[in-house]
Amino acid sequence: MNLKEAFRYQNKLQSFMDEIQCILANDSNITKVENTNLRHKVMADAMDETVRVAPDSEYHAQITKLAEFLLWLLAEKQRLFMAVRKAKEQLPIDLDSEVSLNALRQSVARTLRHMNDLRSSEQVISNGGTGYRFNADGNQVSYRCDVKRVVTINYDRNLVRKELAKLNKKSDETSAQLDLCLVTSKVEYDPPFDVNSSFAEAFENYVSGAGA
Repeated sequence: MNLKEAFRYQNKLQSFMDEIQCILANDSNITKVENTNLRHKVMADAMDETVRVAPDSEYHAQITKLAEFLLWLLAEKQRLFMAVRKAKEQLPIDLDSEVSLNALRQSVARTLRHMNDLRSSEQVISNGGTGYRFNADGNQVSYRCDVKRVVTINYDRNLVRKELAKLNKKSDETSAQLDLCLVTSKVEYDPPFDVNSSFAEAFENYVSGAGA
């Protein structure tokens, strides 16, 4: 598989681990709870009735196997991590650094794009302002007036536009290089189940002995 496929498989392993941990974190799945109605204590001729509380997961009868499957998935993820690291070392670029740097470039580009799109403007806001005056009785009263609002950019738009173009070009070039590395790389890892397998299929495959 290549790095792109490896990252997808990592996500698959993690989704299965999350699902198992959700099951194991629910006490109703990992314990047996029985409620007994002590009717005989109230009525001598009544029989006590015991009712078991139903667990939430269909895998409640395979909890030990689920825990073992979780640990096995963890080991598989570690094995895949090591294979991915080895594959990254063979690349002509530092993949992790370039991914982070390109994300920063794109973030800065968004800021510069906002500045580049901003325009100076002028508008009159009807009754947007207030003032005070004295009336004929000598009392101070407020009144409304229009407001002329002038917005002027406070930076060199030409510089912003120039640097934005550079950032966009560099970001696009790096993205293309990263995409190429992801699909041409070689990750030495044999997946134990298909990436499109459901949780039930993967667990059944493990229980049948494939993960032993």
